[in-house]
Amino acid sequence: MNPVGAANRPLIALTGATGFIGQCLLRELPRRGYRLRVLLRRPSAVPMDAASAVVGDLARPQNMAAALADVDAVIHSAGLAHAMSGLPEDDYRMLNTEATIGLARAAQRAGAKRFIFLSSIRAQAGATADHVLTEDLAPQPTDAYGRSKLAAEQGLAALDLDWVALRLVLVYGAGVKGNMAELIRFARSPYPLPLGLLHAKRSLLALDNLVAAIDTVLTAPERLRRPLIVTDPKALTIPEMIAALRGGLGRRPGLIPVPLSLLQTALRVAGRSEIYQRLAGSLVADPSALSRLGWAPTVTTPEALASLARS
Repeated sequence: MNPVGAANRPLIALTGATGFIGQCLLRELPRRGYRLRVLLRRPSAVPMDAASAVVGDLARPQNMAAALADVDAVIHSAGLAHAMSGLPEDDYRMLNTEATIGLARAAQRAGAKRFIFLSSIRAQAGATADHVLTEDLAPQPTDAYGRSKLAAEQGLAALDLDWVALRLVLVYGAGVKGNMAELIRFARSPYPLPLGLLHAKRSLLALDNLVAAIDTVLTAPERLRRPLIVTDPKALTIPEMIAALRGGLGRRPGLIPVPLSLLQTALRVAGRSEIYQRLAGSLVADPSALSRLGWAPTVTTPEALASLARS
């Protein structure tokens, strides 16, 4: 599936093109030599260098045979996000598991060569882990979101289709929301931050490195049929993240070494105990298996964070 020329560029079907990751893929994959056909829930404008097909709700899709005709691969990035907390487990199962398997079956019937599922590290572990995560470890998801992603992977494994599930850690880049957006707001504030003694490390994934990973699995010559962890190679502590973000703004880190017990107490009194759990917990993952396929990150985490702060 290597790009070879304008007339023979691989045709990729993409779901979730309106999301944070999908918008990036819609912009970057054509630059890497791919043609895109965007699968849409309802009619919508797409860039001039992408085609589109309206398939409706992926839980009850329509016109899938036509939408997937002649595609070389499918990238499935649509689904319920982890941030949508409080939803019933059945909703996650229907939209993250059953819709994924149904789309993969349609891709198999259409003759697609590979199905790329954007899964999550939460299919493998909870919000924190006391050991480095690799694909060889038994998955232990702790919430409905993670269980739905793992069940989708297991459903793909039961099909006669070449598939890969990319277990993504926290993805960051322009337009990011959620926990990373909150950290950026902290970093952009003019005040010193009482976070200097936070030593737990967290794995992150720059959008540019994710695009390179997707390109790697699209062009891998061998059958994959497995999950692969995707993360920037080096995990950082929260102080290192703040330093990189503020460095991008031309500022000093401005971090105060407040004892963790005092920080935890202050956040509990403020009714924000969940923030301490996010700040103090470790989650480190190892992308070695992906690297062995030839993936090479295009940017370091400090470089990407500094660029994000400037943007």
